[in-house]
Amino acid sequence: MLDKSTFTPHGRHLIAGEWVSGETTFTSEPAHGPAHDYSVGTPALVDRACEAAEEAFWSYGYASRETRAAFLNAIADEIEARAEQITEIGTQETGLPEARLQGERGRTTGQLRLFASHILDGAYLDRRHDAALPDRQPLPRPDLKMVQRPIGPVAVFGASNFPLAFSTAGGDTASALAAGCPVVVKGHSAHPGTGEIVAEAIHAAITKTGVHPGTFSLIQGGKRDVGQALVQHPLIRAVGFTGSLGGGRALFDLCAQRPEPIPFFGELGSVNPMFLLPEAVKARGAAIGEGWAASLTMGAGQFCTNPGIAVVEMGEAGDAFVSAAAEALKGVTTQCMLTEGIADAYKNGKQRFDTRNPVRPVLTTESEGRNASPNLYETDAENYLQDHALGEEVFGPLGLVVRVSGPDEMAQLARGFEGQLTCTLHMDEGDTGLAQRLMPVLERKAGRLLVNGFPTGVEVADAMVHGGPYPASTNFGATSVGTLAIRRFLRPVCYQNLPDALLPDDLR
Repeated sequence: MLDKSTFTPHGRHLIAGEWVSGETTFTSEPAHGPAHDYSVGTPALVDRACEAAEEAFWSYGYASRETRAAFLNAIADEIEARAEQITEIGTQETGLPEARLQGERGRTTGQLRLFASHILDGAYLDRRHDAALPDRQPLPRPDLKMVQRPIGPVAVFGASNFPLAFSTAGGDTASALAAGCPVVVKGHSAHPGTGEIVAEAIHAAITKTGVHPGTFSLIQGGKRDVGQALVQHPLIRAVGFTGSLGGGRALFDLCAQRPEPIPFFGELGSVNPMFLLPEAVKARGAAIGEGWAASLTMGAGQFCTNPGIAVVEMGEAGDAFVSAAAEALKGVTTQCMLTEGIADAYKNGKQRFDTRNPVRPVLTTESEGRNASPNLYETDAENYLQDHALGEEVFGPLGLVVRVSGPDEMAQLARGFEGQLTCTLHMDEGDTGLAQRLMPVLERKAGRLLVNGFPTGVEVADAMVHGGPYPASTNFGATSVGTLAIRRFLRPVCYQNLPDALLPDDLR
């Protein structure tokens, strides 16, 4: 184990094995504890990191799966060796409680180890072989072999709401490294110290395992020019992003406008609607309302899977659900948000609901500074379908109940939703017919469908899909969580009539 003393950031970038200072600095804005100065990223540093990543690809991209698995496991070991220091600076920067950071650290190391096991298994390679048919008429068939191969250097943007699991060594980085792709990370300025100490762990793993130092670089801070330079650098082959719709769409457009366009795998946001079916509401509407309040306010509502909208029929049972949710929300204390900017955006989102008619406030509170309190509103299906702004994500503990007149209007409303990460059905056995009616619609709307649960909490597993139709994500055929995430950074290559000496090791 490393020294358990307090971690003091040095504020430099990690570029191909070297800690590099910049000409200018920015100061962190922690929720509590000391602020620190960090070097500001530049397009010149981006170019340097991308050049190193391309050079590293010639060895790392062709390294054995055993070598890459050992590297991923070494990163996990080094993160765990810094566990207490990571928790300390992570809580200072984000305001998240220690238990949340400890759990997220376990998720981060678990992802790395899962991908190590996944590539050793080899099933992800999707190896195929069509043997030659020299005597086939009217034409012979050549020998054809196919395997998935890494695409090259990948850019990853750290997320504000997950300083570990979706940032420096998070799911995008882990899956890209597992695929054989060097990574250049643009760290998030909300938690630069957390990014730095995790980069130190990756650097230590590089030293321990002997992989090329250009396999990983971290560029801190920087303005839009840094992000633009990264996604438009000609050596970058794909981009992983978790963040806002506006920022993600801007980067997506830049990727498409390149002389050689590249895929942008952006997870941009979702309101994750829940459909409460009549029999379930009659039987346990109050319990569902209490559960919704807990999910809605978990982590101050700063989850991309936060269930922001509940759809329920009008009537006494629906009223009981709304009342129970409101009562539960009253008992939720204020929570610190990740940044001042996120807190301001939450207040603006609430104001948007306050000024819209006929949106009825069920529970309204005033949030001050970086702290957030829950809010709950109610409207009807007709108004929701006519007012696009009601379907825009409010990042924080704000919920909207949409009341419908019956099954027909519920089905109509389901068709009116944009793409989502998740859709949830709360149902009892007597609701099966309506659920079956809704399923074809919901399958087209979301990447993950749930029954009698809440979408906060995304299991890292083989079958998980964390993605969905736009605007939930920019590529509906991909996921940013689970082992299938590796497929974003691979491409199929077919080898025709090649002798074994020329084939990749995984095909011999």
